[in-house]
Amino acid sequence: MGRLVVVSNRVAAPGETRAGGLAVALAEALAERGSGVWFGWSGDVVPREVRGVRLIAEGTTEFVLSDLTEAEHEGYYLGFANRALWPVFHYRVDLGRFDEGEFDCYAAVNRRLARALLPILRRDDLIWVHDYHLLLFGQELRNDGWQGALGFFLHIPFPAPEVFAALPQHQRLARGLAEFDLVGFQTERDAANFRRYMADSHGAELLADGRLRAFGRTIVARAFPIGIDPDEFGRLAESDEGRDAAARVARITGDRALVIGVDRMDYSKGLPERVHAFGRLLDDNEDLRGRVNLLQIAPPSRESVDAYRDLREELDRLAGRVNGDYSDLDWTPIRYLARSYSRGVLAGLYRLARVGLVTPLRDGMNLVAKEYVAAQNPDDPGVLILSEFAGAAERMGAALLVNPHDVGATSEAIRRAIEMPREERQERWQALDREVREHDVTRWRRDFLSALDALAAGAAP
Repeated sequence: MGRLVVVSNRVAAPGETRAGGLAVALAEALAERGSGVWFGWSGDVVPREVRGVRLIAEGTTEFVLSDLTEAEHEGYYLGFANRALWPVFHYRVDLGRFDEGEFDCYAAVNRRLARALLPILRRDDLIWVHDYHLLLFGQELRNDGWQGALGFFLHIPFPAPEVFAALPQHQRLARGLAEFDLVGFQTERDAANFRRYMADSHGAELLADGRLRAFGRTIVARAFPIGIDPDEFGRLAESDEGRDAAARVARITGDRALVIGVDRMDYSKGLPERVHAFGRLLDDNEDLRGRVNLLQIAPPSRESVDAYRDLREELDRLAGRVNGDYSDLDWTPIRYLARSYSRGVLAGLYRLARVGLVTPLRDGMNLVAKEYVAAQNPDDPGVLILSEFAGAAERMGAALLVNPHDVGATSEAIRRAIEMPREERQERWQALDREVREHDVTRWRRDFLSALDALAAGAAP
């Protein structure tokens, strides 16, 4: 068995915090494999041309790091990746900026990174590329002569074919994706969208078991739903850090029901719609005034992008309106915190909260939903309210599913969750817990790598 070579936009190098999620999963995959390489951007931005890469060894894993120049960071990362791909893949074509120069920079960075990796590769390596920053990476490796196994996993949604086709470069991107042997998605819907796009726009022949033939190659496009480590997150909820955080908030909320939302500051997360729904709850239910709190944690991200600055200002205004209308001497309905907290603190807060409000307008998976479930007390669990447009909703039907654009329905779901009897809460939580445990992060990486290993060996995955 050859080495595993992981390629991602950012590398969690030795000495950096690997705070759950993808970083921990990939580090474990490399360790489990016995030897491997993790290649990608160092996180550093330098003013001039990048020369070479840096190698750091930790155990049997080599970390191979490349910087970005200021121009590359602007054009590749902030530019095409986050001003074009991110909005379109999240169904916000109206927010997309389609700049040819930024696409050229995106393609050039994919090319430069592929050429930097190539001398390090061995013939029997298994290469696993991650996310929307590197859609052209496989094609660049192929152009430089790589003939070995190539896998790709998309962590964000793949949109409906007509939405993806809004990208002026969609044909070039599709041709790049077709150079991978295995393309993985979060949900069956995303995989189906990709297969339908390839058939409609490029005449792909759809075969059995997620296989399709396009551009003279046979590739596999399947769903591999990502998960968490539920036992580890449950331990965090009961840790000293988790208990202390819960106790601090409980001193403020008292016996009021706590509704919690935790999201990066991003227009895909449905934050204004969520505040509108909570405001509607108080507008329509006088009996709940003074009896419920919304704790919304929303750390800023990509503040140099105009859409994110606008979102921050809108959220500040909306939360201020609700608090101005309904606050009393001893009660403020919304506590809005625009900062980050550790996973231990969040786990403790999830366990305290009667309601987990996870209502993105569109999301690849949304691991907050799974973390909320894993943090609960089985004897007295809270209720998960989940957007039907989150990838997690495909397998978490025991949550209260809502359309986040429907403010009235979301408001009513919050009331229903607050008033739900313990027996029903337990029944719903048990079903959700089974799903979170069945599709955990270990299964995700093992399923994907098993399928890629099978393709590398010439067998059906």
